[in-house]
Amino acid sequence: MSTETLSQLDVDRTRGDFHYPEQHTFDAGSGLSHATVDYISNVKGEPDWIREFRHKALDVFFSKPMPTHWASEDLENIIFEKIRYYLANAQRPTRSWDEVPDDVKRTFERLGIPEQERKFLAGVEAQFDSEAVYSNMKKALGDQGVVFVGSTDGLKEHPELFKKWFGKVIPTGDNKFSALNSAVFSGGSFIYVPPGVKVKHPLQAYFRINAENFGQFERTLIIADEGSEVMYMEGCTAPKFETATLHSAVVELVALKGAKIQYVTVQNWSANVFNLVTKRAIAHEEAEVKWIDCNIGSRLTMKYPGVILKGRKARGEVLSIALANNGQHQDTGAKMIHAADETTSNIIAKSISIGKGRSSYRGLVHIPKHLKGCKNNTECDALLINSTSRTDTYPAITVRGSGNSVQHEASVSQVSAEQIFYMQQRGLSEAQAMSLSVNGFVNDLVREFPMEYSVELKRLIDLEMEDSVG
Repeated sequence: MSTETLSQLDVDRTRGDFHYPEQHTFDAGSGLSHATVDYISNVKGEPDWIREFRHKALDVFFSKPMPTHWASEDLENIIFEKIRYYLANAQRPTRSWDEVPDDVKRTFERLGIPEQERKFLAGVEAQFDSEAVYSNMKKALGDQGVVFVGSTDGLKEHPELFKKWFGKVIPTGDNKFSALNSAVFSGGSFIYVPPGVKVKHPLQAYFRINAENFGQFERTLIIADEGSEVMYMEGCTAPKFETATLHSAVVELVALKGAKIQYVTVQNWSANVFNLVTKRAIAHEEAEVKWIDCNIGSRLTMKYPGVILKGRKARGEVLSIALANNGQHQDTGAKMIHAADETTSNIIAKSISIGKGRSSYRGLVHIPKHLKGCKNNTECDALLINSTSRTDTYPAITVRGSGNSVQHEASVSQVSAEQIFYMQQRGLSEAQAMSLSVNGFVNDLVREFPMEYSVELKRLIDLEMEDSVG
């Protein structure tokens, strides 16, 4: 990749701290009720089964108590009655960048999306608050039968395929926030890759929260049919407001026999966002699902990508990086459920805690006794930048039977003052020295990221170090 291309990829998403005046055609108002659900369903012109699905989900949400464990001590600050659950303009997603409204265009130009899309992306979908505003996919993919649209269009244009898998990987009642998403979801991506089709270039989506007191509830469903391959990348930003903002997405992946899915996330939410996301995949026989997850920013992130290894010789992998700065808690991890013989899972998690930031790894690995030839590897490494930061590890590994193997290792280290001093003597500033140490810590994992995101991730780490020093 050329130097010119790399410079264009160096997107500074911390500059996402800007917003434009709101001029929404559709606004469900504040508060959550069955009338809110009807408003969303009416605006979107949904079929009766989706409306019924939403109402049942809302009842489940109301019936479930707030979580009282894990990272949930901060969740009491979410006031559901003050949140706005649907904000959108009247336009449908446009296929030409020239047709995008000027205020939305300025937002995504500042985030670098148009340049990236023209250079190397096979497809881009951009979501602004509740709905997608820009959707584009190269013609060659469409000719191969690949579907890449927003979830609203996916439901309308491919109802049988959508209904077959929607809500099947993550049930409505999985947790309180998956139920909330099921009631008020809007936006997100719907992707279908036909049998044997290998998508050579990544599909990409950006999700941006522009409004204050807003909740974003995108719903993404990706289906890779037998022998197909696809990579999907998403980026997330939000401006800084004084009030808490809620992001509660649901992502469902289905990898059929021999299919491969890679799902890459680089989030950089502002420090007022509660990021409570449920992500899960089903991998059928000889299928492979890899989650690559980078969590920077937010007030609280609770996210544990999982894979249900349903078919023989299925493989699941989670590679994650979490960076917690002052006032932030990154509670992240992975779930691997082995449900067939000769299945393999791999979890590699690295966390960095700065100032009074807190990072937690929370993992679940389950291998029942009737299975044979299953393997799991889990590695958790934490880096503390100073004595006031905190890290915790909560692995839950259940392995039964004699024909399976599991290995787990964890390490905690602290940046050496002597090392920082040495680098400063070589002309680096303290922030540059800290950034070099952190990038060295995550470097082996970052190599697994696509080039465009590994460059961006390094820049985000640099900026976090600059803000934390001096």
